[in-house]
Amino acid sequence: MKYWIICFGLLLFSCGNHNGNSQSTGKVSLIVLGTVQDGGSPHIGCKRDCCAELFINPDANRKVVSLGVVDQEFKKSYLFEATPDMPTQLKLLKTFSGLEPETPNGIFLTHAHIGHYTGLMFLGREALGSNQVPVYAMPKMKHFLESNGPWSQLVDLNNILLNEMEDLQEVELTPNLKVVPFTVPHRDEFSETVGFKIIGPNKSALFIPDIDKWAKWETSISKEVGKVDYAFLDASFFDAEEINSRDISEIPHPFVVESMELFKSLPPSEKEKIHFIHFNHTNPLLKKESAARDSVLKNGFKIGQFQQQFGL
Repeated sequence: MKYWIICFGLLLFSCGNHNGNSQSTGKVSLIVLGTVQDGGSPHIGCKRDCCAELFINPDANRKVVSLGVVDQEFKKSYLFEATPDMPTQLKLLKTFSGLEPETPNGIFLTHAHIGHYTGLMFLGREALGSNQVPVYAMPKMKHFLESNGPWSQLVDLNNILLNEMEDLQEVELTPNLKVVPFTVPHRDEFSETVGFKIIGPNKSALFIPDIDKWAKWETSISKEVGKVDYAFLDASFFDAEEINSRDISEIPHPFVVESMELFKSLPPSEKEKIHFIHFNHTNPLLKKESAARDSVLKNGFKIGQFQQQFGL
């Protein structure tokens, strides 16, 4: 087992080994670039204990949910989600890949909620002023970017080059790497929502950072987990106690306790594929020492870790 310890400034990232079955060997590797829900941690306006100390002493490991994938053989890198933390995440991806360009060979977007696409703003003329960075989006997401400022300016100025995806249609990025988008039920105010199946030469990963309750999806998530080697799944809230001040119908994510109940009959080899991600700032799974975290691990599941790496 090999861990890459990547440092390039104490203000950007903390260094050290992360628990889990990380593997970074082989032609294609995946790195976890963030695990937190759209609003980040600490969360704007939060008065709870979960954020109080973080406003004073921020945790550099708390980045909004994102993955990076690198094909070393063909010298290509790809980013999944364009988050508000994209500047530091892109630098980490560049360092991890060892490749020269500051921008990846493609950015894949799941949907039009703030933590998943607004990082594109850093590619504009006020910041990087990039040149035709490929952005992969579903039809409604593509139309949203083309038709609404300031995102339309990125298109007009050729900062980004939009590539339209289709549901369940494979996108071949290199001979070693393929991506399949698939629609999932979620709050689709501005675009559809997708998850991704990321297929390497040896292994594959499922990435579903946002979804409504599993029962609303016509597809069996347990069966989909069985088809891959890793599954990075929505774990926004551990249970209902976190959101007792809000209407759950407005944010109907699967609770972690519900997911564990759904997956409880899976064999240990299947459970250990599941890495929970996309944690709300209130989620006790963010705490290194919590009863909730212990219960997830004791039940055979994994908790996504910043900078964790996997071979594909």
